[in-house]
Amino acid sequence: MLPPGLSTPREVVLYQDELYFSRIDSGKAHPFIYPWAAIGAVVVILYLLIDHRQSVTLRWLRYPVFALLVAFQAWCTQTNRARNSAAAFGVGLISCWGCLWVASIMIFNDCQADFKRIERLSDGETESQSKPATDGTANGSAHASSDLRQRRSLATSAESSSTKGPAQRHGKLFWQSYPTAPMTERLDWVADVFCSFRGVGWTWQTSGIPPPPRWVEAQLDGKDDIQEVAEPIRTSNTGIRRYGDRSRLVRDAAISLVIGYITLDVAKTIMNRDPYFWGYVDAPAPTYLPAILRHSYTLTHLYRLLVSLSAIYTALWTIFKLGPAFFCGVLGPKWLGVRGEAWQNPLDMYGSFSLVLDKGLAGWWGGWWHQTFRFAFEVPATRLMGALGVDKRSPTGKALSLFVAFFLSGCIHACGSYTQLGDTRPILGPMRFFLLQGVGILAQTLLVQLLAKAGITTKCPKTLCQLTNLVVVHVWLYYTAPLLVDDFARGGVWLYEPIPFSPLRGLGFGAPDDHFFCWWYQRVWWRTGKHWWDTGISL
Repeated sequence: MLPPGLSTPREVVLYQDELYFSRIDSGKAHPFIYPWAAIGAVVVILYLLIDHRQSVTLRWLRYPVFALLVAFQAWCTQTNRARNSAAAFGVGLISCWGCLWVASIMIFNDCQADFKRIERLSDGETESQSKPATDGTANGSAHASSDLRQRRSLATSAESSSTKGPAQRHGKLFWQSYPTAPMTERLDWVADVFCSFRGVGWTWQTSGIPPPPRWVEAQLDGKDDIQEVAEPIRTSNTGIRRYGDRSRLVRDAAISLVIGYITLDVAKTIMNRDPYFWGYVDAPAPTYLPAILRHSYTLTHLYRLLVSLSAIYTALWTIFKLGPAFFCGVLGPKWLGVRGEAWQNPLDMYGSFSLVLDKGLAGWWGGWWHQTFRFAFEVPATRLMGALGVDKRSPTGKALSLFVAFFLSGCIHACGSYTQLGDTRPILGPMRFFLLQGVGILAQTLLVQLLAKAGITTKCPKTLCQLTNLVVVHVWLYYTAPLLVDDFARGGVWLYEPIPFSPLRGLGFGAPDDHFFCWWYQRVWWRTGKHWWDTGISL
């Protein structure tokens, strides 16, 4: 609970500094230190660098390796704390997500045996015709379209043994299995699968991402003499764009980053003048708002929810643009080979808002909102239904998939809430919020089905149906979203400073102690502890 009387976000940050150092000095918490914090991931990567496909013993070893990872990340979540507000949330979120992701690629699937990625052959290198490429989720994919499955079944695949790096390869595209040699190639393959959360360029690419350019598909189908030409943008049915031209992708990414920067500056300036976003969730409306907003609880509540949504959406939207801008624009094929090409770096993580109008809450969470975690959410549900003998297309299977996904999302965000310094409520806040989204989707789906059976929806104009979906979604979020965003405020998420320079605050529109340069107090420094494991980069 924040003490009363703190008058600026900077004073709240200083108070949280006191909390952090008191916990560290008293031994109640350990500092979150790199590289020590990455040991769990390093152990997993080292294990995956060992080819276990021909050894039952080595394959079995993945279970104790995974158990070691879970134990270490659970210890981090329980004991490690960060001084930086964003890092404090990230300690728990990344710890939980790391376990879930490793389970998806190493336990529920065996990435060495099940996964393949798009790679280039070196000049003069040959490829072997193998059995049809298996689906990336081992026992069948719920994530790829039927046409992509057909292309995979025709694809040539090989285990490249070239000693040339990815940037020196200019040959034909093929599906690359887990490399036998050299070790640098194997490390590149393992690092790629470890970081490719959406599976772009892999056999398990998640739904919603459009297929690659047609010349890529033709080469993967084994066709020769295919000319590599820049193609127009390909857009999926969810609105995700996949560029074929590098210059256009870089240009659009740059424009998006400028827009995102300006919007973040506006949002952060507004937040710095409203005590709600510092952690005083019961604070009255700020005096700069019009009287009609200040004197209405509903309008003040709605205003803060909209600012929170704008900040979350813009922050993630901008961060997601950095990947394509860096990997394609800065590094590009010259350094990364095929993974630096435009079609390997979809610019969008969010889909079209029309999905919300057409499908309501299901469209909000299943297509419009970012799908970064989709594969890791779907695989456990698929395996669970297989174990229970439940048809994934049945009403029971769909409901099970829905609640498993939202339960896992709740776990990730609850862990992030738990590791923050503020007075958070992980179960009653984030976990309850995400479970209620599953309830809302299920209720709306059943209601639509009942209306369809009664012949009501067929008689309604499409515009009326879309307007109804829009109202239902936002009314539902009006009442449930505070469970999440209030917890963010209590924990200090909104205190994080996303941009280094603020023209608005430099002109005096922010809090009294705001300045043009915003990173004077960013919490990243070198800590020298008593032992090697508490010495390193501290956040």
